[in-house]
Amino acid sequence: MDTPATDILTPISRRFVMHWGEMGSRWGVNRTVAQIHALLFITGQPMHAEQIAETLVVARSNVSNSLRELMNLNLVKVVHQLGDRRDHFSTSQDVWELFRTVIRERKSREFDPTVGMLTECVNDPDFAAEDPGARKRINETLALMNALSSWGEEMLRLEPATLMKIMKLGSRIQKLVREGKKT
Repeated sequence: MDTPATDILTPISRRFVMHWGEMGSRWGVNRTVAQIHALLFITGQPMHAEQIAETLVVARSNVSNSLRELMNLNLVKVVHQLGDRRDHFSTSQDVWELFRTVIRERKSREFDPTVGMLTECVNDPDFAAEDPGARKRINETLALMNALSSWGEEMLRLEPATLMKIMKLGSRIQKLVREGKKT
């Protein structure tokens, strides 16, 4: 038996879902898409589309489109429950796994095409005829983006505990690097 939608979210959970929707729109993600992901994350349980629509008070068609987008982003998967023919949807409850998924998906959709375009520019026979300053800036941008890409991939391979330690180091990393140069 389904839990009534009104019983699913506490006031704190509702604030989380609403805020996540607002942040999603600032990150370039449809508000409902972000709210659905937040709802599945915060409840920690698979939900069917009608339950999601009722809980968030949004149109069922909006839920369907949003779920499709979340599945395309590899943030939500379909699960089946015994005795229920409807598709249920769930998301990972591991924040590090979600973080990695978001970073990889955004990198592949936003970052990699820019690296590809810059590489094409540099490899274009007409590139040599470009203004030297423009060539320099394009080459520097490509080098930076390639370095960021490699570094990002390395960071994503680290265990969460190690990555957290690196993040907590913050600017103290400069001191470690300077000390490393002295030896």
